[in-house]
Amino acid sequence: MPNSRAITLLIADDDPDDRLLAEEALIESRLANHFYFVEDGEQLLDFLYQRNAYNSETAPRPGLILLDLNMPRKDGREALNEIKSDPHLRKIPIVILTTSEAEEDILRSYDLGVNSFIVKPVTFEGLVEVMRTIGLYWFEIVVLPPDCSSEAM
Repeated sequence: MPNSRAITLLIADDDPDDRLLAEEALIESRLANHFYFVEDGEQLLDFLYQRNAYNSETAPRPGLILLDLNMPRKDGREALNEIKSDPHLRKIPIVILTTSEAEEDILRSYDLGVNSFIVKPVTFEGLVEVMRTIGLYWFEIVVLPPDCSSEAM
């Protein structure tokens, strides 16, 4: 495989049930990478900047971010804009994983620099398949920039 580095996955989603399902789907899909969860855009940025409750031990640099759009405090759109505006963070690939199917959200997300836009499946089996496909594509097929590896930190 072209990409055998340890890649950290960061998932930003405010819904505790969705986080639990995502965790179970990641385990079911046998994705061996480390994964972390944050509950909103503020926590996402704290994680990325290793500030407040996060430091280099509790918040490794992610190689991929799965981002929900509709979250409290700072939503995914605002967080996406900030991440892609920062030269130190903008290379981190971001996949929108949301319930929104609004054309405006899709277009705006791509305008802001998102790498992919996925509508959350309605079944657990569908979510497992999405996680398996994400893992295969982003962690085994795609060659990521060197600073998107946990080992680069």
